[in-house]
Amino acid sequence: MKLNPENFYIEVISSLDQISEKEWDKCNIDDHPFTSYGFLRALEQSGSAIKETGWMAHHLILKDKDSRVAGVSPLYLKNHSFGEYVFDWGWADAYERAGGNYYPKLQCSIPFTPVTGARLMIRDVYNSIHKQELRKILASGMIELVKKLNISSVHITFPNHTEWQEISGLGFLQRTSQQFHWENQDFKTFDDFLEKLTSRKRKAIKKERKSVSDLGLTIQTLSGKEITDYHWDAFFKFYLSTIEKKWGQNYLQRNFFSLLGEKMGDKIVLIAVEENKKLVAGALNLRDDNTLYGRNWGCLKTHKYLHFETCYYQAIEYAINNNLKWVEAGAQGQHKIQRGYLPTQTFSLHWVADPSLRKALKTFLDKEQNAVNIEIEELMKLSPYRKDNN
Repeated sequence: MKLNPENFYIEVISSLDQISEKEWDKCNIDDHPFTSYGFLRALEQSGSAIKETGWMAHHLILKDKDSRVAGVSPLYLKNHSFGEYVFDWGWADAYERAGGNYYPKLQCSIPFTPVTGARLMIRDVYNSIHKQELRKILASGMIELVKKLNISSVHITFPNHTEWQEISGLGFLQRTSQQFHWENQDFKTFDDFLEKLTSRKRKAIKKERKSVSDLGLTIQTLSGKEITDYHWDAFFKFYLSTIEKKWGQNYLQRNFFSLLGEKMGDKIVLIAVEENKKLVAGALNLRDDNTLYGRNWGCLKTHKYLHFETCYYQAIEYAINNNLKWVEAGAQGQHKIQRGYLPTQTFSLHWVADPSLRKALKTFLDKEQNAVNIEIEELMKLSPYRKDNN
């Protein structure tokens, strides 16, 4: 039976308080941790992603004629481009020098989180063809909201590949980038993984791990109720320490971590490092049934190779021990390649109201996409895996 778009309408809500957790998560059919109600609500409730920080919620709720929720999209009105990881500062500068106002803009994304996942989330009661039509209704709703608010654009960052392909037909410009992901090739142990590497890379990793082991540190993997405010207090200090070292901005408030622990403890994997019974470093990961997602890292005392051990090797061991297929190690970092994390394409979509800017961006993005493809090809040549690795 053909879907009738007239049987559906969109509501815009200014807070997740205006929809129930059950209704939202029914649309999060992949049980993705970052598009879950718990994660997004913790960002709002902690004051991390709110109007005052430049993230004004305009979440889209798609309903059928009987007012039942059919789909949702996390959407924000923004007056800056911080915390997005798909950089459009140059676009904003060029447009404003030409006399336009790039900000505010709409941003369909997970704040401060460069992780791929569904952005146009539809309940599983619909078949695949109807889901595709409903995703287009949600995306069209974003375009209509741009026109209604008389603003420059809407940007969908880190959608999955299906959305990236489907929605481009509505006039969205396609953009690609790349991250570094580790793939579990049915390894049973960490040594199985090492055996797939060239001898030189295998020896280098063993040397790094031994260097950290010789420090006499205690490294624990914690989840659920094992994580207390004691751990979150320490981890927030680690988080701030990393921000200070990188001259960055502390997007996340202290209470966010406690709220995350309360709402999503079973999805959290915290690698905690102790020295003389005192927490000195940690790496925060979230997981689903398929992937471990590395999010934040920090330390109070610097030890050589401790970052690699805590963020990369411990993550790989956890994935192997828990039969996870992937580890996504976050944005940037070519140094991840020699540790088994290979370049993987990521996606974004951009709808721009001004035809002149849209034309200029189309030309730019065509050239950029070719450059990204070449970069990935070149980076793959640095792979640490043996050429006979299948």
